[in-house]
Amino acid sequence: MKDGGRLAAAIEVLTDVETRHRPVQVALRDWGAAHRFAGSGDRTVIGNLVFDALRNKASLSARMRDGRPRALALATYCLTWAKGIEALADTLEQDHHAPEALSEEERDRLSNEDLADLKPHELADVPEWLWPRFQAAFGDNSIEEGRALATRAPVDLRANPLKSDREKVLKRLAHTGAMPTGLSPWGVRIEAKPGLGRMPHVQAEEGYRKGWFELQDEASQLAAHLAQAQPGMQVLDYCAGGGGKTLALAAAMQNKGQLYAYDADRLRLAPIHERLQRAGARNIQVRDPASSSLDDLIGQMDLVFIDAPCTGTGVWRRRPDSKWRLTDRALEDRIKDQRHVLKNASQYVKPGGRLAYATCSVLPEENQDQADWFLQNEPDFQSVSAGDTWKDTLPQAAAPSYISERGDILLSPASTGTDGFFIALFQRAG
Repeated sequence: MKDGGRLAAAIEVLTDVETRHRPVQVALRDWGAAHRFAGSGDRTVIGNLVFDALRNKASLSARMRDGRPRALALATYCLTWAKGIEALADTLEQDHHAPEALSEEERDRLSNEDLADLKPHELADVPEWLWPRFQAAFGDNSIEEGRALATRAPVDLRANPLKSDREKVLKRLAHTGAMPTGLSPWGVRIEAKPGLGRMPHVQAEEGYRKGWFELQDEASQLAAHLAQAQPGMQVLDYCAGGGGKTLALAAAMQNKGQLYAYDADRLRLAPIHERLQRAGARNIQVRDPASSSLDDLIGQMDLVFIDAPCTGTGVWRRRPDSKWRLTDRALEDRIKDQRHVLKNASQYVKPGGRLAYATCSVLPEENQDQADWFLQNEPDFQSVSAGDTWKDTLPQAAAPSYISERGDILLSPASTGTDGFFIALFQRAG
């Protein structure tokens, strides 16, 4: 396929996402299934166009004065990918599979580089209703942080010390351009490719199959580290999901002690078993909510880790369609879920034990406000500074920009080059 046909396909997928309210991955998958002639390279470019259009939907819509799929796809190719108007015009005119040629009005809007008329939330590519919350989280850095959340995410890996080390992983992945991450001592990063660029399929690598590394964003690695799981501990990963942080906790424990993996949604737990085997993690007991109870763990855990259900605002780089589907009602539901999880999970912490609360959100209501609520409602717990833990255990890493007076940490793409992630630590009175 030529770029004209790829633009037409991107417009088709964006229309499907908009009119049928479908997740973008599902729409792309179904388009590929219905168009078998499109090769893997074509599908990569079409996916890049669709994802970049959604990442920058607010700013591109404002510049084009048109938020329809055609305007978004053309602006992505011309502006975001910096192809320029003439290259776009030639593509549209020379490929009979391409969308119709540019109108004079479209040419004028694509030529206008003046952004003075754009509102702050448009410049930041943040939904307007969320803008006050972004300002509460980031203050004067709100536009910068929104723009960073509208970029492509790198592929981050965590070297698995149960089977390998970072130097070994870097050597094996040298052909991908892999580099060490700047904050996590176990992290490996493959930077995002611009425009038509295709990312390597790291799960096809021999090192992945052997369990030398796992896919895990650097922020998630750091959250697991700050929880400070130690060899010999009794640890509960209360919202384990697919097991990414479970594996990081197991590695920190050096397979010594006992780690329980639990999630109220058993379908989310399904991938964990294959991952545990590949990683060589032998101290993990998976508790299926349909067939087992956690009653025997009440008051017994040295550490309970909560990766709480949230709006996912911190991972917009990876799931850009989700930011335009998010509603105030969904945020209210997540806040209720988080309080329910915090209250339930805290009962498993033994006297003197710790509770770690993390979200992949940047919204204060899901982060600092929930930590406040927990401390007000659970007098047996007191705050532990995640900022001090960072300083003591990650001396080589620059301190995060966003640390609350209590010591809670907020990571972000613009400040730390990671997904948006929040971590707060608590200790039960001994």
